[in-house]
Amino acid sequence: MTTPAPDQRAVRRWLSGLTSGNRRWIRGTVAAGTLAGAATIIQMVFLARIIHLGVIEKAPASMLAPLFAGLVLVIIFRAAAQGVQTHLAARCSEQVRRTARRQIHQHWRKSGPLELGQTSAGSLAREWIDHVDALHGYFARFLPQMMLSLIVPLIILVFVFYLDWLAGIFLLLSAPLIPFFMALVGMGAEKLNQQHFNTISRLSGQFLDKVRGLTTLQLFGQTDPAAELIQQRSDHYRRITLKTLRVAFLSSAVLEFFASVAIAVIAIYIGFGLLGYITYGPSSDLTLFSGLLILLLAPEFFQPLRTLSQHYHDRAAALGAGAEILARFADDEPASCVDEDIFDEPITRASDANSETVELNAVTLAFRSDHRILNEVSLTIGKGDVIALTGPSGGGKSTLLHLLAGFLEPSSGDLHLSGKPAGSFAFGWLGQSGFLVHGTWADNLRLTTPDASDVAVETALRNVGLGPLLDSREAGIFSKVSEDGQGLSGGQARRLSLARIFVADYDLILLDEPTAGLDSDSEIFVLEALHKLAQAGKTLIFSTHHHALLTLANRILLVSDGEVKNV
Repeated sequence: MTTPAPDQRAVRRWLSGLTSGNRRWIRGTVAAGTLAGAATIIQMVFLARIIHLGVIEKAPASMLAPLFAGLVLVIIFRAAAQGVQTHLAARCSEQVRRTARRQIHQHWRKSGPLELGQTSAGSLAREWIDHVDALHGYFARFLPQMMLSLIVPLIILVFVFYLDWLAGIFLLLSAPLIPFFMALVGMGAEKLNQQHFNTISRLSGQFLDKVRGLTTLQLFGQTDPAAELIQQRSDHYRRITLKTLRVAFLSSAVLEFFASVAIAVIAIYIGFGLLGYITYGPSSDLTLFSGLLILLLAPEFFQPLRTLSQHYHDRAAALGAGAEILARFADDEPASCVDEDIFDEPITRASDANSETVELNAVTLAFRSDHRILNEVSLTIGKGDVIALTGPSGGGKSTLLHLLAGFLEPSSGDLHLSGKPAGSFAFGWLGQSGFLVHGTWADNLRLTTPDASDVAVETALRNVGLGPLLDSREAGIFSKVSEDGQGLSGGQARRLSLARIFVADYDLILLDEPTAGLDSDSEIFVLEALHKLAQAGKTLIFSTHHHALLTLANRILLVSDGEVKNV
């Protein structure tokens, strides 16, 4: 069941939190934009002065030359300020997106692989890439422009009031119309962008799931219904996108209309004032210089507001993306977990703890109130023990391992490994399907130990029986492997994952059905590897039905009907 999307206030608080650590970049962007706005005013002063002297006073070229030089210098300064503004805005956006991805990464760590496994990889990838990138426009364009749309027009308004207070009143009265209509249009834009992100997230997940299951769909003759479903979802996404674009174009058209009307009113006033048809107030004092300067500054007065309206969809996109990200944060209950096959951030090693035992005190786990998977289990495992968990399928063996790994939190009771909470230190883990990344064998083994030497990597591979295969490969430990283990058999891929444990040298190792689905040769290699780990004094806890693995253990625990008993 999905948690309802957070309200807009929560999203705004989250965006404000991202802003708090990057205010210096935003202030720098606004300062550079203000300088560019001031340069624009000076540029218009030079331009109006040149035209006035050339047309009215018939000034010679020698008198106009310094003004032309000043105009060129101001244009260059304005371009430089705009370049600095763009650079600082990009740096601000980069820092914010890095912070957002760090929060998502921390949430993934807390959720654990079991929670993440229930979510489509396409949806997670969409949140990590597209949703976070949707924040760029808000922090790089909209947020600085929102401040500039107040500062620059205010400077121009003061200057216009100095030149002609009646023209200043025209600008002052017309200015509120643009934010008013922008807010009205923006209400619909926010809702549409929320639908847009919801739709594309579902579409991404469904498309990736269909691609991954393409072989199964072909075997059962379901490729045509799957293609039809994707087509329907894609068409729905197209309609939502077109609605969003219509709102964006509508907002631009409305704002351009009111800005054009306001500029036209000022142009009429300036024209009739210069012709002498208007004698009220300061109109009789209008000159070509003051009138032309006011007319040149009028579009610049509205330009920051028009630019803000163009970037208003960036705000709507950020709110939509933020709502999706916060919904993910609220949807998954945090659980303490560390999967060393995936994450490599520094954490406390088990050998640094004061206690060297695994202790469960009245641990209960229930996914439903009427069904307990584990019921008040108390258990103590000493350092160097080799524990085999056996029992009927669905009895709770894998669940107990997930508790020990910290992938799940108990409903009640205490659970400590080496004196620390489960999952708070590094441990070895091998699930029923090994974890591989696209790269070389060495890349996969160095996921948990980045500084492992080539010799250590090769030794670990030989410890799991991959020595002959390694010798047959021309690239050796730098042989390529894909995420799905292409180029290796299922047993070889499982052993490659197991080799990672040898490289990292963990004191506690958890294994879930380490020989399930393997051929006889691979089973022998895995048994020999586990025997080496046991001889090295490692604490091994594994679930199995395999008789040879049971003989490897010095304690066998039967997990059944919520209880754990010694066999």
